[in-house]
Amino acid sequence: MWNRPRFDLKVRLTLRVAAISAACFAAISAYFLVTADRAAHARIDGIAAIVAKTLELQQGKIQWVASPRSDFPNLDPVSAYVMTPGLCLAFRGTSGDMLQRFCSGAPSPADLPPQAFAAFYRGMFDPGREAARPVVVRGAKLGDVVVSVDPAVQTAEAWHEAGRLMIALAIALPLLCALVYAVLARALRPTRMIRNGLERIAANDLSARLPPFDLAELSAIRDVFNHLAESLDTALAERAELTRKLIALQDEERRHLARELHDEFGQSLAAIRALASSARTTAAQECPSLLSECDGIARTATGMMEMLRGTLFRLRPPDVEELGLVASLEGLVAGWNGRSRGETRFSIRFDGAFETLPAAISDNLYRIVQEALTNAAKHAGATRVSLELAMRAGEIALAIDDDGRSNDPAAKSGMGLLGMRERVAALRGQLSFETGSNGGSALRVVIPISTADPPVLERAA
Repeated sequence: MWNRPRFDLKVRLTLRVAAISAACFAAISAYFLVTADRAAHARIDGIAAIVAKTLELQQGKIQWVASPRSDFPNLDPVSAYVMTPGLCLAFRGTSGDMLQRFCSGAPSPADLPPQAFAAFYRGMFDPGREAARPVVVRGAKLGDVVVSVDPAVQTAEAWHEAGRLMIALAIALPLLCALVYAVLARALRPTRMIRNGLERIAANDLSARLPPFDLAELSAIRDVFNHLAESLDTALAERAELTRKLIALQDEERRHLARELHDEFGQSLAAIRALASSARTTAAQECPSLLSECDGIARTATGMMEMLRGTLFRLRPPDVEELGLVASLEGLVAGWNGRSRGETRFSIRFDGAFETLPAAISDNLYRIVQEALTNAAKHAGATRVSLELAMRAGEIALAIDDDGRSNDPAAKSGMGLLGMRERVAALRGQLSFETGSNGGSALRVVIPISTADPPVLERAA
């Protein structure tokens, strides 16, 4: 998917202001150029009218002439008053021939405009256009007065006018951009607070709140943000409380099931073993051929009792409140090492003091470790499982690494991982389950101590 380049809002707005300002300067420059072109054409039209009127007076002997025997037309008297650099005066007879022509000097090379501007100006305007006025005496047309300006001179004058605007643009535009950027940076400074608040919300820090802002738009965002944060915090707190109650009910159901299995199923297995022993004694005296069957019944009952002890241990582990979290976890790891018979090696390391942990945190941590070890040993087929429990500033970090099958779907989406997520969510913590750097799986759990201490739930008798 094609991604459009991202620009800072201040830069984007500054560029837009600069573009609008440049367009305004360009429009003003174009207005000056059009005005200057019209003024130049009006000037040569006026000069043509004056020269034509002067020649009419010459011919009619109404106005003075330079010499009594002066030949017509005589442009010398009027040229001294109207001639400017680049201006050309000419008289064209009725036959079309130029009878007299005066032109001033061309501009110096230092005054010539850049070629790009000269080409642009000649393309947009007509700097070499001539202005012609007829000379009529007593109803007879004697010829035309032709006035024109050297295109290079007119282009240089236009460049001189536009050049001052361009210099002003070159100076004012960077200053304007810097000023606009500074103003926008100050006005958009609250957006950093909004971004930081959103990042804190994304990091599950629902205590983030935005301060009041001067701008009405940002104040509206602040009100919505704070309301959303409060609503989300309330919803998660209610969800965590409900999860804690469900977990408490689940643990109580496990304890009830463990008591039922111990009292009913355990007693039945003990009775079977006693009957098997009694039957073996009788068979030894009356029917020795049944000894092997009696021994088989006893071995089966013994194996079922061992399985029952393991199940009871998982359903109702030793009381963490009495033994402590460290001793309970060490016993759990030792039990797994004993049952795996060397196929999977479990190790655990502690960093910090865990004697003062609340009971709810200790119980849930024990259950999380219990589920994680079960997943690593049974589903992932790991041969090495390492645990590390560390106490940090204001939080507890649990790290469990194994070398098992990291792509096993049962390990990633099973009920065990779901139960761990529920327990971590109930403690307002964070859980991540990813592939380890050297293969296998890496489980990370972080539980804040300050906010993870939930109200103590009464256990059912």
